Amino acid sequence: MLQAPFAGKRAGSLNGVDEAGWRDTMRGALTVPDARPTSAPMTAPTILLVEDDPALRTLTARALGENGFVVRPASAAPEMWLALEAGAVDLVILDIMLPGTSGIDLCRALRQRSDVPIIFVSAKGSETDRVVGLELGADDYIAKPFSTRELVARVRAVLRRPPLETRAGGREEGVLTFEGWTVSLPRRALTSPTGAAVDLTGAEFDLLVALLDHAGRVIARERLIELSRTRLGDSSDRSVDVLVSRLRRKLSSGGHPAPISTVRGVGYMLSAPVERR
Repeated sequence: MLQAPFAGKRAGSLNGVDEAGWRDTMRGALTVPDARPTSAPMTAPTILLVEDDPALRTLTARALGENGFVVRPASAAPEMWLALEAGAVDLVILDIMLPGTSGIDLCRALRQRSDVPIIFVSAKGSETDRVVGLELGADDYIAKPFSTRELVARVRAVLRRPPLETRAGGREEGVLTFEGWTVSLPRRALTSPTGAAVDLTGAEFDLLVALLDHAGRVIARERLIELSRTRLGDSSDRSVDVLVSRLRRKLSSGGHPAPISTVRGVGYMLSAPVERR
């Protein structure tokens, strides 16, 4: 538990929500006090919703609240940091184009402090835009206009990943090693052959563990997404390739290429032997 600006809202949309989403959330939505979290059970996941459009923020908060989430709304960076000071959150929904500090910069700042899941929302939904979001460490990327039903489904999918301290999948082994690299599953940490700590996003770490668990075997793109518990966008686009490329760069050491092989038209494989202890 516990953000390069893009274009504004897409023309013709209802403040970023499509007509189906509007119908889903119109009933009583405009009477919801925007400054207070939506009521939900005490054990409900807490969502930090950072969106500068008041109508869209209200509609989204209503949809999340009706589906059992506690919502902390924020319109810009100052409110976001105040909301985080008020207590830990389980996930952040972050608009990219915000007044003052952009969502891109807020994502970078969050990633320096926490591995909390982040879902970007943006009026731009091209492959390049999704890739940029993933490069920054976001866990998912939703283009506007979006259906509130889709948003709720995406939130649930991201939250289905187990907590950081249990993401080792119940393994007894606490450490994996390969070619001098050391992976600590309990600490979700990667150490280079020289002993230097290597920063990995949550998606990068999950991808690495999936490859390590299947060392010497080819993993199809779709299966890699499933195993890494990470939504990387449509497996037919370059999102998966970009994440693998990013991980390869971080695993390159002393001029030696990372031991991740590409099997054209199929997927990827870790080609190094792995030891567990």
